[in-house]
Amino acid sequence: MGDELYKLVVIGGGSVGKSCLIVRYLQGKFIQDYDPTIEENYRKMVIVDDRPSMLEILDTAGQEEYRTVRDKYLKQGEGFLLCFSITARASFSEAKNLHESIRLIKRIDTTPVVTVGNKCDLEDERLVSQEEADELAAKYNSEYIETSAKTGLNVHAAFEALVRRVRKFKSESKSVTNQGNSKTPQRPTKKRKKCSLL
Repeated sequence: MGDELYKLVVIGGGSVGKSCLIVRYLQGKFIQDYDPTIEENYRKMVIVDDRPSMLEILDTAGQEEYRTVRDKYLKQGEGFLLCFSITARASFSEAKNLHESIRLIKRIDTTPVVTVGNKCDLEDERLVSQEEADELAAKYNSEYIETSAKTGLNVHAAFEALVRRVRKFKSESKSVTNQGNSKTPQRPTKKRKKCSLL
């Protein structure tokens, strides 16, 4: 099969909406109640910028007791959707730790990551500002997008942004290898998507 394969890992603390984001993206629906994930693997063909892409999406456990399993998938993943809830400070702190884990495990600062502030439909309960989330994403060469798995806001945009970053990273890495030099690929231009409700 000539289609491009992208191994994406969705990570974040517990109860930030990782599974809800994936189901909203792949099936277009919102799941209100679900059991905590240990791990789930999804595959789906999508079209991003007119190019067919086979996504292999791993939904990881947010609970601390599954950290060893999670670290294994950090090694295997090509791109990461790093999620926290804008209504939970603890999940934002966990996002910082996960950024560090990705950097240490992948051993490269340009690993494709999109940082997602989920549950932006709960603006009245916001505890994490857009500014500090932007700062965190910028520190780790990431892109920050606010989403709502409940309404669907920016969910497709977040996954497609990650596919583009992985695609560009692969292309630049291949180019560097072919040229035989060791220049670090330039990071993609950071775009910021805000949460706005009608």
